[in-house]
Amino acid sequence: MNVEHEISLLVEEIQRLGTKNPDGTLSVKFGVLFADDKCANLFEALVGTLKAAKRRKIISYPGELLLQGVHDNVDILLLQD
Repeated sequence: MNVEHEISLLVEEIQRLGTKNPDGTLSVKFGVLFADDKCANLFEALVGTLKAAKRRKIISYPGELLLQGVHDNVDILLLQD
């Protein structure tokens, strides 16, 4: 799979698993995304896909790298649909 395709799948999964914030944006906790069975089967390297989407300003999250367990409660904010 190419990166653009993986990012589009990531956006779909954030839309499926995420919740609307009061300002109308959509976000999902990293732990929810990481623990989801469908995501586990879709993404060979979820963290790499997240980093690529962040570089393209499609999503936003604090820091550079998200790790399971440590960052489970970090919000991933969808900036573009």
